[in-house]
Amino acid sequence: MASPASPKDYYRHPIHTLKVGSLGTYYALGLAKAHNSVLLFSSTSEVYGDPQVNPQPETYWGHVNPIGPRSVYDEAKRFAEAITIAYHRKHGLRVRIARIFNTYGERMRIDDGRALPNFLTQALQGKPLTVYGDGSQTRSCCYVSDLVEGLYRLLTSDETGPVNLGNPEEVSILELAQKVIEYSGSQSNIVFEPLPTDDPTRRRPDISKATGVLGWRPTVNLEEGIRRVIPYFRERLGLYASSPPASPKVARLD
Repeated sequence: MASPASPKDYYRHPIHTLKVGSLGTYYALGLAKAHNSVLLFSSTSEVYGDPQVNPQPETYWGHVNPIGPRSVYDEAKRFAEAITIAYHRKHGLRVRIARIFNTYGERMRIDDGRALPNFLTQALQGKPLTVYGDGSQTRSCCYVSDLVEGLYRLLTSDETGPVNLGNPEEVSILELAQKVIEYSGSQSNIVFEPLPTDDPTRRRPDISKATGVLGWRPTVNLEEGIRRVIPYFRERLGLYASSPPASPKVARLD
């Protein structure tokens, strides 16, 4: 979880992203081995690249450009999965591999750079929402408390993984922008910019393994989740004239 996860960040820090995924995971595995611990590795849906299969099951090997601008994140996580499972097979280390799909919630940075924080920040400030391409590319957004529950269940299970953790409620980027405008009461419009290189066209988890093995599935739908995080973004943007309402309590990963 030490890895940058936003394209904005790993474009800026490509070598650090590769080192966190490779050397960082290697040292963490060595530490877990020395102390006979269980290691929970947070992989990503980006190991599937721009998928040719939808939804993406854990058995799908992916469609990744190994030298594209996103490869520093995608390939670091793919390597990290490989070394994690190698430690499991060679040394009998107990590991849990979670493939995390798009996740959002309170405490995100307002300048995170990913679609939902961007849209919320723009909408609440009355600025145009920036949609890349024609907005037909899809994402599946999981509220943070659901993800934390899934990670906890995986960690305390006997399942090595990988296991997809995400919300299968698929929505296009254009629809997501429209929902943010609606739920926030914004008067913003939408502007279109060129699609970044290797931006995935589909993203939707097949969570049948998580449901069957862990008894887990998300409980917070997209509308409810967005409405929960709006007060947090308003507060961070300084849009309250008086004391802001308390943010909902959510599980922390630290």
